[in-house]
Amino acid sequence: MATEPRKPVKKRPAGTGTGTGTKRPASAGAGTGTKRPQGAGAGTKKPADKRPVNKKPASGRPVRQEEPVRRSEPPRKKKKPASVQKQAKKKRTKVLLFILEIFVLLIMVVVLYSVLKFEKVGKMDLQREELVINPEVEQKEETTMKGYWNIALFGVDSTTGALTKNTRSDTIMIASINQDTGDCKVVSVYRDTYLNLSNDSYNKCNSAYAKGGPKQAINMLNMNLDMNIEDFVTVGFAGLADTIDALGGIMIDIDSVELKHINNYQICMAEDLKRSYTPVTSTGYQLLDGLQATAYCRIRYGGGDDFKRTERQREVLLAIADKAKTASPATLNEIANAIFDKDEIYTSLDVSEILELLGGIAKYQVVAQGGFPEETRRTTGTIGEKGSCVVPLSLSDNVQWLHEFLFEDEEYSPSETVLQISDKVKSDTSGYVK
Repeated sequence: MATEPRKPVKKRPAGTGTGTGTKRPASAGAGTGTKRPQGAGAGTKKPADKRPVNKKPASGRPVRQEEPVRRSEPPRKKKKPASVQKQAKKKRTKVLLFILEIFVLLIMVVVLYSVLKFEKVGKMDLQREELVINPEVEQKEETTMKGYWNIALFGVDSTTGALTKNTRSDTIMIASINQDTGDCKVVSVYRDTYLNLSNDSYNKCNSAYAKGGPKQAINMLNMNLDMNIEDFVTVGFAGLADTIDALGGIMIDIDSVELKHINNYQICMAEDLKRSYTPVTSTGYQLLDGLQATAYCRIRYGGGDDFKRTERQREVLLAIADKAKTASPATLNEIANAIFDKDEIYTSLDVSEILELLGGIAKYQVVAQGGFPEETRRTTGTIGEKGSCVVPLSLSDNVQWLHEFLFEDEEYSPSETVLQISDKVKSDTSGYVK
């Protein structure tokens, strides 16, 4: 199809000087009478021609019509792209912030999990005003007993999970921790010791737990022994067995007398706990699993009676502590899960205190252990209908020995309360013992 010839447009060569009456590309130099973008060189401004002009640059491509610039609105400056280094730095900052947020979130999840897990545990809030602490002891808390954390450890004769009361405490121990040095001393209080149950009735001391749970048992210890115990941990057979299993077992030396009885106790507990057992078939130093070690703690035959049994209990406790020192944090958490999630523990300790104990277990060292009443200051006898009891020859002398043993207080004088109980114990038992 034929097209109408276009009128030629007068063009100036690119980069020429100024001229009048002729429009030029924005890239051209300054001149008078020619419209150009704001910001170009100085010159005479001419009203813009509003008619469209079909104009081609030197390349022959059509030029888009330029919109007139409004004088009231200054041109916007284009943002310069950030340098590669700045972009990389900004990206790294975002990544670090994201990692930090994830880390904080993980901490919150762990804390929340610990709290929720601990809510399943038997927790007893003991208020100091509910506890019996002899007046003279409060003075010692600022002198010879200062810096010691005394905890009562109870092992109850229960396979059914009865940890609160209505069960006698087969095991009664006091763990005294020097918080400055990490040194720990452990004393077993013989369960058949004839003492005041903290309510002016006298009987075997393990019946205090059966009658009033850990609170009455702690009051019994504080009143008779001039102690200031405010915390306790109670476990049953299942809790002890699961703790040892979580550690991978403990090393114990089994003699021929113990070999005769350890499996009998295993059979009894396995039936009650509805779990299997592995018989111990030989004597010697060997690895025991949870049920085997718990059965070992219960042996009271073959000589030594309850005195020898408490030695075995302390031996197992020390073996657990030694094994825990070498355990990884994951293993310690497994131990917590093993006894906490199954309601196999009853305690006054809260989450932070338990985590503190587990976290600092490597620094604790058992430096001494013993039994109360002390061997040279005790006797045994059948005290009427109360049955066979361990009798302190002098309770006040034994309390004096205890404070020297635990707190290195060589000049300790028992409280007035202890002196009165000592006289009562002697009066009640003198007709039955030598």
